[in-house]
Amino acid sequence: MLSIGGGAGGYSLNSEQDAANLALYIWNSFLGGSSSSSKRPLGDAVLDGVDFDIEGGNSDYYGALTAHLKSYSGKGNKEVYLSAAPQCPFPDQWVGKALDTGLFDYVWVQFYNNPPCQYVQGNPANLMDSWKQWTTGVHAKYIFLGLLAAPAAAGSGFIPAASLESQVLPALKGSSKYGGVMLWSKFYDDQDGYSSAIKNSV
Repeated sequence: MLSIGGGAGGYSLNSEQDAANLALYIWNSFLGGSSSSSKRPLGDAVLDGVDFDIEGGNSDYYGALTAHLKSYSGKGNKEVYLSAAPQCPFPDQWVGKALDTGLFDYVWVQFYNNPPCQYVQGNPANLMDSWKQWTTGVHAKYIFLGLLAAPAAAGSGFIPAASLESQVLPALKGSSKYGGVMLWSKFYDDQDGYSSAIKNSV
């Protein structure tokens, strides 16, 4: 998956045409299309889709970008998968309108750094309430539980392994949309200035 957005730097879509142009560029440069004007950045590698880690810009046109990207599915016998990494307050400020399109396959919700919707001091109630909002309010194939891999990975919301196994996962695994756990690590932030997410299907 190609991740777009992030928490640093300035980026925005300012029109429907901006969204269409960006979708075409992503399709030809990273997905199943081809580019005659320049070499594909990853060479012959063909990625499976796009992950929206949107934390800025104009939220009005990410839905258009979603629709344009998904319109390339099936071309060249290549499915285009879409995922998103919103924060847990519902609906998400930046990618909420895009999620309303119902075109996302996977959503990994960041259940940390937001006390009203995260695990707090041995009490899973806020997280459970938020999980219900996300699983009932978003049409996606799977919803993932985005958590911290260690207490120092972010400001708040870390769940000890024993509490995760005994209090949280048993209540969530009954959902047909439960996709697994997404663990956030600061390793690449600390080493190289890059962000890293580690998938772990618990």
